[in-house]
Amino acid sequence: MKRSLLKKATRIFAFVSVLSAGVFSYSYTDEFFEISRNMDIFATLFRELNIYYVDETKPGNLMKTGIDAMLESLDPYTNYIPESEVEDYRFMTTGQYGGIGALIGQKDDKVVITDPYEGFPAQKADLRAGDVLIKVDNKELAGLKYDEVSKLLKGQPGTPVKLTIERPGTSQLLEKEIMRDEIKINSVSYYGMLDDEIGYIKLTGFTDNAGHEVKEALLDLKAKHNVKSLVFDLRGNPGGLLNEAVNITNIFIDKGTEVVTTKGKVKEWDKAYKALNSPIDTSIPLVVLVNSGSASASEIVSGSIQDLDRGIVIGQRTFGKGLVQTTRPLTYNAQLKVTTAKYYIPSGRCIQALDYSHRNDDGSVGKVPDSLITEFKTSKGRKVFDGGGVSPDLALEPQQLSNISRSLYSKQLIFDFATQYRLKHESIAPARTFEISEKDYQDFVAYIADKEYDYTTQSEKNLNDLMASAEKEKYFNAIKPEYEALKKKMIHDKQEDLVKYKDEISKLLTDEIVSRYYYQDGRIEASFNVDPEIIKAMEALKDNTVYTSIMNRDPQTMKE
Repeated sequence: MKRSLLKKATRIFAFVSVLSAGVFSYSYTDEFFEISRNMDIFATLFRELNIYYVDETKPGNLMKTGIDAMLESLDPYTNYIPESEVEDYRFMTTGQYGGIGALIGQKDDKVVITDPYEGFPAQKADLRAGDVLIKVDNKELAGLKYDEVSKLLKGQPGTPVKLTIERPGTSQLLEKEIMRDEIKINSVSYYGMLDDEIGYIKLTGFTDNAGHEVKEALLDLKAKHNVKSLVFDLRGNPGGLLNEAVNITNIFIDKGTEVVTTKGKVKEWDKAYKALNSPIDTSIPLVVLVNSGSASASEIVSGSIQDLDRGIVIGQRTFGKGLVQTTRPLTYNAQLKVTTAKYYIPSGRCIQALDYSHRNDDGSVGKVPDSLITEFKTSKGRKVFDGGGVSPDLALEPQQLSNISRSLYSKQLIFDFATQYRLKHESIAPARTFEISEKDYQDFVAYIADKEYDYTTQSEKNLNDLMASAEKEKYFNAIKPEYEALKKKMIHDKQEDLVKYKDEISKLLTDEIVSRYYYQDGRIEASFNVDPEIIKAMEALKDNTVYTSIMNRDPQTMKE
């Protein structure tokens, strides 16, 4: 035991010595000395901990925990990527992976197919949303989480994977052998026409080639349709590659126009990014849709379009991520994604909303204070502000689902009903025109009659808070009769809510059912007639006076 311990100590000590020598060779300044001193302390602590801790340790897990905790103290975007996760990171930046082309999720203790991608192996093999995965290559999946199953489904393109599935409504298990393929999820998830004159492009990410995809989509719309204006949808788009944001903005602005600049601690890395290519269309009326999920590269595009007065922004205030990350290689094929700069859009503003450099005493991060928010000007002199995302030119309140809708959705009752619906109906009307009938809705009401989907309204929560406070302050017995009477009146009636929120629930059912027949494109097309942001964008583009008036006024700041 002692001999094994000494060998282990010797190996770790040798590693520390080499590491320290490497670090000290660069100790030319006080800053480098401080780095090397703390590296030496950490390395010796790590050695002592692994040798003498009472229980057996796992050095790899310990190190990852330490690294993650260290980086967490900086910002959420500076991350350690071990070799085992590099493939997942590659998917985030390229949209590519080897697999079957389907989203999976957890349903109770089972893993189910939630969304097959149209045109990929899973859909071609007739895997459907709602199918329960039982085995992968004869490996039982009982007890496994969906992320563990995801790793089993992925693999080299051209290799087979055998699936055993249980399809709701069928008595026997189904077996399918699917050939894995290279799955490339396009950044442009959909493009088409909203009506005879208004084009629409939905961008869900900024992976490699996103700029080319947007360019080709616009050119195709122009070649095949009478496109007179465009809605560019960036809602829920978390961002991605900065250069693709520049390429996309370039489609709508003149060559040579500055889109974004980056500035960080290493001044040699500061850079101005300009439009390098000839634009596709610098005059087509343009509406950019955003919401609180639009971040990073989405904010570069929407903010630049706004700052350059090239189009109007409609929706809700964006997320507020004005930080730039660079990937640095580490030993053993690991990588570090590190925040190296802030970016500034054409007006000169940075839209970063949270100040990670000044944390509160409890470690939490606050927003940039109002006293530090600065006014900037667009190219036409409109007022815009830094420190809080991109405020839309026309602000709309975000849609809020009712309590009953949230409960039905989160408990997957809408999902399950759509699965049953698909088994009973071989086909439905086109996605743009399909609506569930009154009979369909009553079938849904009957389907959930014996299902659990209880929820608490805000009024009930407030009443419970009142009871807790009254009990704490010894007043409850005095008001108990009045409390019980009020509670009885306020108890929600689920049957009444099914009537009151029928339109809202019907929209959710329509969306889920349409996806079973027309996949991702169907979901998008089914929303065109009921999406308030799309409807408002179309209204603005159809009336040039409305579009112009919005272009000439200051952006609307959303209230908290």
